[in-house]
Amino acid sequence: MSREIVQELTFFAHSFLMGLAITFAYDWIHVLRRLFKHGTILTSLEDLFFWLVSGLAVFYMLYRENNGTLRWFAVVGAAIGMFIYKVIVRDVFVNIMSTCLHKIMWCVFRFLQIVLKPLKCLFCAGKTLVLQMAKSLEKCKKIVKKRLTVCIKTLRMVLCKH
Repeated sequence: MSREIVQELTFFAHSFLMGLAITFAYDWIHVLRRLFKHGTILTSLEDLFFWLVSGLAVFYMLYRENNGTLRWFAVVGAAIGMFIYKVIVRDVFVNIMSTCLHKIMWCVFRFLQIVLKPLKCLFCAGKTLVLQMAKSLEKCKKIVKKRLTVCIKTLRMVLCKH
């Protein structure tokens, strides 16, 4: 084969792989969306950022491989890569990864609950102690206020007599 044909086939293969990579990266965003619920604004920002990065990656590939010239067979190669990935891998990958990560997160959460349980008990005991002290201080405040009121009344009566 001639050197130009080999270059074109390499360029097509890189376009195909770029399509696979873009779809694979977007599937990770799908996995994260399954794990953590997103609102419309956050989803839109994620998509905007993803497509900006993807566009820059494609532009870099085109610039490096073909001096920045857009070739339609490169677009077709990327589209074929995306389509093949979507048909063969996508649904299985997203389901498996989201399930595995969900179970890992659940195990980590349970582990943290077990490890931090003594701290939770200490916190609850400390909270109870602080509440009891607050009640005692409130009672002391009322007693001091009553005594001061009595002292002030007594002082007024003494001053009024003189």
